[in-house]
Amino acid sequence: MLDISHISKTFNPGTVNEKKVIHDLSLHLDPGDFVTIIGSNGAGKSTLFNAICGDFLTDSGSIVVNGQDVTFMPSYKRSKHIGRLFQDPMRGSAPGMTIEENLALAAGSGGWFSHVGAREKKSFRDRLAQLDMGLEDRMRQPVGLLSGGQRQALTLLMSTMNPPWLLLLDEHTAALDPATAEKVLEITKDVVAEHSITTLMVTHNMTQALELGNRTLMMNAGDIVLDVSGEERAHMTVNDLLDRFRQGAGKALDNDRMLLS
Repeated sequence: MLDISHISKTFNPGTVNEKKVIHDLSLHLDPGDFVTIIGSNGAGKSTLFNAICGDFLTDSGSIVVNGQDVTFMPSYKRSKHIGRLFQDPMRGSAPGMTIEENLALAAGSGGWFSHVGAREKKSFRDRLAQLDMGLEDRMRQPVGLLSGGQRQALTLLMSTMNPPWLLLLDEHTAALDPATAEKVLEITKDVVAEHSITTLMVTHNMTQALELGNRTLMMNAGDIVLDVSGEERAHMTVNDLLDRFRQGAGKALDNDRMLLS
């Protein structure tokens, strides 16, 4: 499903501001994999997502999604098949448009919003009802009136209206209060399982990283220093994870938010 082969990226090469953000990184995901990613600030997690989405072209290597080489494909073309949620719940939806209009846009029928028929509206209501947030009764309200958690749940729904080949979740619950974050996380698990979507999820919560999905990666200095799955992951504790990071990176983890999670 996802094959990343030896990609590297350096910004401002040959200058005093030169910064190598990805270093000879390779990664393979099978269809339906749900992979969690952890790492300290600046480890390259979001940068990896940016590379996959085409926000910049890599200096070397290749990126193949669902058998299609997207290495040099513009980001707007990749977005048709790659869904992404950001940490900021304000991103990913249009605040001045109604819930119904946002869903119509995400459905990708290509028509004007006024052309949404009764069948489509019923489908929207049914999908919104699954969120259990009462949004199905507020379809004509602007998205800007929703809470952060409601907007993030809506954005998740929008990202999977037409199930993507690959779903990228970039700390999408980090800006929410604990109760709302747990709710959005449950919705995430349900949506991913329902459509068997291949998913990469960045999280700062190490317990969460070991409990969700079927595989955990840890990044440091633009590369993957730990990749665990199966029985090894099932019996791993947070302390084990910290020890393995120390072995792989040659240093202790220095992210306070992760250590306290």
